[in-house]
Amino acid sequence: MWAGALIFGAFLASRSGIGPIGYFISAAIYGVGSLVCHQRPERSFHIWGAQLPVCARCTGIYAGAALAAVTAIIRRVDVNRDPVLMHVKRAVFLAALPSMLTLLLEWTTGQMPGNWLRATTGSLLGAIVAWIVVASSAR
Repeated sequence: MWAGALIFGAFLASRSGIGPIGYFISAAIYGVGSLVCHQRPERSFHIWGAQLPVCARCTGIYAGAALAAVTAIIRRVDVNRDPVLMHVKRAVFLAALPSMLTLLLEWTTGQMPGNWLRATTGSLLGAIVAWIVVASSAR
């Protein structure tokens, strides 16, 4: 639901005349986004002329998590039988590694990778964490 709320918040923010309820909903989504993300405009995707409530990396994490959760539910995956998840700590580390490398690049060189790369690396982490959560709850 959160991944969808991010898109909906940007949609509302891009519209004029949405009224007080629409404004409140959009502001609430952006407010929650500010609790978990820096929301820097240059590191965020923009749709309909509005910045998404979270940066590209966070967008990737939430999109990857949503897609993986739905897929895991449909597949009825079980953490004890899924070969990928037999080594959960290793799976999380490997999924987080690309994001860690982009952060290391940013911190050591000052160069910012493109938003699509940041989103893609984030989506790997979001996907594996959601997969583990869904698979663990299937017991």
